Amino acid sequence: MTASNWTLVMQGEWMLKFYAPWCPSCQQTDSEWETFAKNGEILQISVGKVDVIQEPGLSGRFFVTTLPAFFHAKDGIFRRYRGPGIFEDLQNYILEKKWQSVEPLTGWKSPASLTMSGMAGLFSISGKIWHLHNYFTVTLGVPAWCSYVFFVIATLVFGLFMGLVLVVISECIYVPLPRHLSERSGQNLRSEEAHRAEQLQDAEEEKDDSNEEENKDSLVDEEEEKEDLGDEDEVEDEEEEDNAAAGVEEERSDTNDQGPLRKGSRAQKEIEPEETEDDVPEQPCSADTEVVEDSLRQRKSQHADKGL
Repeated sequence: MTASNWTLVMQGEWMLKFYAPWCPSCQQTDSEWETFAKNGEILQISVGKVDVIQEPGLSGRFFVTTLPAFFHAKDGIFRRYRGPGIFEDLQNYILEKKWQSVEPLTGWKSPASLTMSGMAGLFSISGKIWHLHNYFTVTLGVPAWCSYVFFVIATLVFGLFMGLVLVVISECIYVPLPRHLSERSGQNLRSEEAHRAEQLQDAEEEKDDSNEEENKDSLVDEEEEKEDLGDEDEVEDEEEEDNAAAGVEEERSDTNDQGPLRKGSRAQKEIEPEETEDDVPEQPCSADTEVVEDSLRQRKSQHADKGL
């Protein structure tokens, strides 16, 4: 099976084996696969095999990552056979139709899909590069690092060339506008930019106005709070003055009430000594008694003054 005739598996029932000559597991199943292929006419099935070294594109199309790999195809519907590559198991897989219980490869995983076709192209390019590298190193005897440098330079040149091709294609496809239309479009762009700038300025002015209004409102609120605080302070001062005046009046009333009583008591005290003096018989006075009497009189006068 090669890349040129792989479409044959799209019709009828097929069993495919992907192998490599250097793979030990593939070599162990070669005899079993040959026996299975000889009995293909009896089983009414077609049998084929693919060398991944010679056909890297097909290995990419079927996305082969392990060897050996077996696939079953029935009218373009592909399934992966994951059993051992023994003749009896392969025969029972076909006779008992065990493939019906296996989930088919659908969508992008199908070998006939567009994605797998792209994968086949990538694998084929990588296979050609590998063959070319072997030709440089084995046939021509070029050092491996020289081969790597060659591929690096070739990749850069190819990338630049593809970029140039894309630019040329874009220039060919792109149709320039007439001059008057381009001028109009430029004017429209300028007018749109000016309109956007005006909108931005208006938005900034609105923000500034809103900020100023907020500042004014905050200042008014602060002044009102200060006035309220001043009124409260005045009320407190008036209350304190009223309390002080009331206290002074109370003190005056107390002093007025207590004044006559004190005067009366003082008068009684002054009278009592006189009565006692009248009652006491006259005795000869001395200088000491006179001094004591003078001191007593002074104290009484002082107390009377304080009471007034």
